[in-house]
Amino acid sequence: MSFTKKILDIAEKVRPVIVKVVPQSVLSRMKAKVIHSGAKDIESIKFEPFSKDEFPVGVNLIGDIRVDTGLGQSMRYVSNVLEHSDYNHLIYNYYVPPGYNMTDHSCDKWISDKIKYGINIFHINASEMPVGFMALGREFWDKHYNIGFWLWEMQEFPEEWMPSFNLVDELWVPSDYIADCLRKYTDKPIITMPYPVVAPYEESCDRDFFNLPKDKFMFLMMYDGGSGMARKNPLAVIESFKMAFGPERDDVCLVIKLKENSDKDIAYIKENMKGYGNVYFVDKNLSRTEVNSLMKIADVYVSLHRAEGFGLTCAESMVLGTPVIATNYSSNVEFMTDVSVRKTNDLDENSLACLVDYKLIPLETDIPPYKRGYMWADADVKQASTFMRRLVDDKELYDIMKDNAFRFINTKLSMDKVKDIMNKRISEIMES
Repeated sequence: MSFTKKILDIAEKVRPVIVKVVPQSVLSRMKAKVIHSGAKDIESIKFEPFSKDEFPVGVNLIGDIRVDTGLGQSMRYVSNVLEHSDYNHLIYNYYVPPGYNMTDHSCDKWISDKIKYGINIFHINASEMPVGFMALGREFWDKHYNIGFWLWEMQEFPEEWMPSFNLVDELWVPSDYIADCLRKYTDKPIITMPYPVVAPYEESCDRDFFNLPKDKFMFLMMYDGGSGMARKNPLAVIESFKMAFGPERDDVCLVIKLKENSDKDIAYIKENMKGYGNVYFVDKNLSRTEVNSLMKIADVYVSLHRAEGFGLTCAESMVLGTPVIATNYSSNVEFMTDVSVRKTNDLDENSLACLVDYKLIPLETDIPPYKRGYMWADADVKQASTFMRRLVDDKELYDIMKDNAFRFINTKLSMDKVKDIMNKRISEIMES
C-alpha cells in the first residue's frame, strides 16, 4: 500500500469526528494536496494496449457501489443499465477514500473480489483517479479498455487533474453539459450516457415518519455538506422562501434535509431561519428509499444550485411526481426543458419545471476544488419566490406541471433508451 493511500485510509477512520468540526473546504484542500503529491508520474505512463482476446467479453464496473452519496447513486444507475444490457458485468467494490457512509447493498449480488472482463468502467472521478491507480495497481489497466465515468459541475477543469486523462481510453458522462466541458481538455472519445432514473419509495415513510406537519404545503431542500454549501447554495432557497412567505404563514413550510455538515454550517443555516416557526430540519442519515420517500411527500422540491453535473435529486423528484423549482443552468436543464414545445422559462401548459433565471458570476476566491475566476450561476431569488407563491396558489398549474414532468422524464430517461446507447458503444469498442 502506498504512503498516500495509508494517509487517506487513516482519514477515513477519523472522518465521522472530523467532519463535525473541520469545514469541508479545509478537508478538500488537505485531500487535494495528498492526491496531487502522489500523481506526479501518472501522465507519462504507457499502458499495454487493449487485448480483446485476453479476457472474456464483458464489463468490470469499478468504484464505491455502497456509498450513500449522489456519486454512489450514479454508479448504481450504471450497474442497473449494465444489468439490462447485452453484456455480462461484475462490480469491483473500491471505496474512494476518505469516503462517506456505505450502507447501500442493492448491488451486492454483482460484487466480485477480482476483475475478469476486458472493458473497465472506472466510476471514479478525475480528482480521485490517481489514488485509484495507486491503490488498485497497474494490472487493472494493462491490456484493458479503460473508461472513466466522470461527473463534474463547472465549465473549467482543474489543471492538477489533467494527469487523470492518461488513465482512460475514453470517458462516459451523464450529460452533454459535462461532455462539452471535457472536450475542451482532451481529444479522447466522450460519450453521453444518461441515467435511467427511478426512485423507489415506501408508503410507510410518510410525514408522520419524518415528524413533519401534514397540513402544510411543503417545500423541500436537500443539502449534502460533501457537495459544498457554496455550490448547492441553500441560502438562496432560504432567502426565496422568506421573500415569498412571512414567518406568520402557517399553511406553508420549508423542510431542510442536511447531511455531512459541520456544526458551523448547520448553525449558520439555522441562524438565517431565526424567527421562522414554519421551518423543519431533517438531519439524520437516511436510506436511499427514505430519501426518495421524503421527496415524494414534499409538494415542491427546490434547488437553486450554482452548477450541477446532473441534478439527480431534481430528476428523481420529477419521477416521483413532485414539481421542481431549479436554476436554469447546467446539466439539469437537459431533462427539465422540452425544447420541442417550449423555448423560454415562462410558465405555461407545457411547463416541466419552474426554471429560475440566473447571472453567471466569477468565484471571488478559491472554494476547493473550484478556483477563483471559475464561473457559475447566481439564481434570481426574487423570481424563485414568485414561483413558490405561484405553485401554492395555482392548483391547476401545479397539477399540469406535475403530470408533464412525470411523462417527459420517464420517456427521455428511460431504461430502453440508455440501454441502447450503452449496447451500441460497447459493441463499437469490441469491433474496433
